[in-house]
Amino acid sequence: MAHPKRKISNSRKNKRRAHHALQETPLAECQNCGVMHRYHHVCMECGYYRGRQVINISK
Repeated sequence: MAHPKRKISNSRKNKRRAHHALQETPLAECQNCGVMHRYHHVCMECGYYRGRQVINISK
């Protein structure tokens, strides 16, 4: 098995992981009620997804 010859320094390790930070999730506007929701997910305010009602939301 291959073994590392030298220890990887913290700075080198952290440079490699520079793109691992959490990113803000993009949001889409609901076509029915106008509330922002995640892409490809049901709107939790009105229960609509792609123009049709998927779940019943009782207010």
